[in-house]
Amino acid sequence: MPTADDAVAARAFAGRLGLPGLVDVHTHFMPDRVMRKVWAYFDSAGPLTGMAWPIAYREEEARRVELLGEFGVLAFTSMLYPHKAGMAQWLNGWARDFARRTPGCLHTATFFPEPGAGAYVADALGAGARVFKAHVQVGGYDPNDPLLDPVWGALADAGAPVVVHCGSGPAPGKHTGPEPVARLLARHPRLRLIVAHLGMPEYLDFLALAEAYEGVLLDTTMAFTDFSERFAPFPAAALPRLAALGDRVLLGSDFPNIPYGYPHQLEALERLGLGDDWLRAVCHDNAARLFGLPLG
Repeated sequence: MPTADDAVAARAFAGRLGLPGLVDVHTHFMPDRVMRKVWAYFDSAGPLTGMAWPIAYREEEARRVELLGEFGVLAFTSMLYPHKAGMAQWLNGWARDFARRTPGCLHTATFFPEPGAGAYVADALGAGARVFKAHVQVGGYDPNDPLLDPVWGALADAGAPVVVHCGSGPAPGKHTGPEPVARLLARHPRLRLIVAHLGMPEYLDFLALAEAYEGVLLDTTMAFTDFSERFAPFPAAALPRLAALGDRVLLGSDFPNIPYGYPHQLEALERLGLGDDWLRAVCHDNAARLFGLPLG
């Protein structure tokens, strides 16, 4: 479990690479009562997790923000998502306010297939949202739902990145897997999708989509960690393909909802042996370019 050495280890990792810090595109901040319900779900080992999942950083919001700063994280997201209609617009309002009062937070928004989704996504973009979250597994929706057509069109036009949990890990959903996303990209090929968890466990399929579409990126969230390798190992033969996509792979952690210390994600990436240039790109430079952050 996490120790006081986590901050030392994370900062040492960035320092050894000559980076000013880390950019983490997959961290969770949401209204307190929503976050506590999420933690309760993980505690129950519900059907979308299906296993024991201790929350490593079960802290109050202000302390969680402090911890990311201690880890040397320069910029991060507030990944939040609705599980039913009528939530997204309220979540977006909270996320807008959180970004305004939280240095380093990339203004995050979300959506759900419902009437009016196109309008509130346009409002979020107008308010400065820089990244969106779509959780196909938890939301239980097809990303090709016609109610989302105006959403995808607006996001494609704006070039706004969307972190999308579309892989079938840790447990499959009705609309998870590569096929729905492949259909979505065929209709909206300019979308800038960040596939969460490298598409775990359908790694090869989502690598293929990234190879086929320049706008498709991948985040590393939980991939290669000891925890995930037990149930969804990344195929070693595919590492050269991941290396070749080095300019489109982004650091993600799932903080605070991880069952191990924050530095373990960094160590898991380092032990792949893909080199310091790849690590620098993944852990800072790629996301810095994507979001217009300082590179030095």
